[in-house]
Amino acid sequence: MALRSARDSQIFIIGCGISGIGAAQKLHKHGFHNVHIIEATARSGGRIRTGRLGDNIIEIGANWIHGPSTENPVFCLACDYQLLDKESMSEENQAIDVGGHPLFVPNWFTSSGRKLGLETMGPVVEFFMKLLERSQQFHDSGGEPLLSVGEFVKAEVERLAPEEWKEDQANIAVKMAMINTLLKLECCVSGTHTMDDVGLGAFGMYKTLPGLDCTFPGGYEGLIDHMMKELPKDIVLYNKPVKCIHWNYTKNGPSGTSFPVTIECVNGETFAADHVIVTVPLGYLKKHQSTFLSPPLPLNKVHSIQRMGFGTNNKIFLEFEQPFWDEDCELIYLVWEDETHLADVVSDVKNSWIRKLVGFTVLKPTERYGHVLCGWIAGRESEYMETLSEHEVLHSASQLLRIFTGNPTITPRKLLRSQWFHEPYSCGSYTYVAKGCSGYDIDNLAEPLPLKGSNSKSLQVLFAGEATHRSFFSTVHGALLSGWREAERLTSHYTPASGSFSSKL
Repeated sequence: MALRSARDSQIFIIGCGISGIGAAQKLHKHGFHNVHIIEATARSGGRIRTGRLGDNIIEIGANWIHGPSTENPVFCLACDYQLLDKESMSEENQAIDVGGHPLFVPNWFTSSGRKLGLETMGPVVEFFMKLLERSQQFHDSGGEPLLSVGEFVKAEVERLAPEEWKEDQANIAVKMAMINTLLKLECCVSGTHTMDDVGLGAFGMYKTLPGLDCTFPGGYEGLIDHMMKELPKDIVLYNKPVKCIHWNYTKNGPSGTSFPVTIECVNGETFAADHVIVTVPLGYLKKHQSTFLSPPLPLNKVHSIQRMGFGTNNKIFLEFEQPFWDEDCELIYLVWEDETHLADVVSDVKNSWIRKLVGFTVLKPTERYGHVLCGWIAGRESEYMETLSEHEVLHSASQLLRIFTGNPTITPRKLLRSQWFHEPYSCGSYTYVAKGCSGYDIDNLAEPLPLKGSNSKSLQVLFAGEATHRSFFSTVHGALLSGWREAERLTSHYTPASGSFSSKL
């Protein structure tokens, strides 16, 4: 085998989301010049996708920078590229710690057309948030009494609510209904069908960063555009879905060189590589785990992929002529007064899927967006919504709002929705820690192939993406950090003890 320098190593990255772009940037800065990204679609960004509703910029994918502070690399890049407004970059904003739940100014509408006030609903939100905080503590303390977050929260509500709300007997039923709304909202936050699927022992593994969540005035894709500009122009091979990664597979290249990995694309093209970094979403791996690698993934990896959760959270954007919500309102909760039995799923998905639509965030500032709401819906009801026509979704959303406001004339003038479950290269939205899943599974997923103890050439297939980050799964910063981690792993691999090929930036 002809010797090649580290810088000549052929490195291919599968997927041009922020994880793949971040890995490519890092490798490029470290002097690797044979780096390419293979992307199945015609665009960069992956689950970061900015769209338009009329003249408005909206986020079809990732919405916020969660925890915009100096510890968050996405925030730091956005500041470097000057993509945020002054308020978001202020030290005051970075110092606010909301524990992952932004403090929105809410309006509450009920299915009888009533609008409820803070004095009735505020204590319910506070009570629910305390239960969620307690749910997160079992990760460190152990001894979780039940398997899932949903079961724990519902059991604690049944146990504590009678005493908690005894002074307000008249509103106990609507408060129970509000708990269901909050459970459905948490399904959106976690990206799960039901909180009964989210593991109680692992729930606290997710770590929040300080800072009041913020958005990109010009769209999240601006971050991708700026990152891409720092890479060589021809680095991405678009419209090339990968069929199979053949590893432990020696293919001789020009000048007698041999490569342990061959990437086979759907169109029949092949690429020989020393290393491949796989950044595809966990949803895609779940669907294609048996065929995506040859030899197949080791059983411990397969089992971890199966145990981990990956669900759907979709958005439904609606534009209105006039607002029906208060001027300072940032979040609209929809409370079904007949839902007093604790549950966060709909029994008849086909006819009642709209009941899973938990409410809306209000796009702010009004001067920029006009009157636009973003509805949130998770789970199988959300997946069913994707199969309906835009007209059917608009009709259902209009009927819903007429019921909740008591105004029979409300009609949104435009609609746009996401359809992440039916995106063939995502197969859903993001990762959650399912029942029976632990940090061990996330670490397992991130472990390169071949596994330790093999005599084969090391680091043939590496894994990145939000699902491979133990503390920040489901986030953009988790995805970026995982891409950097795998680039650093390769750099360290080629760095002699003397440090002449330095892994320091």
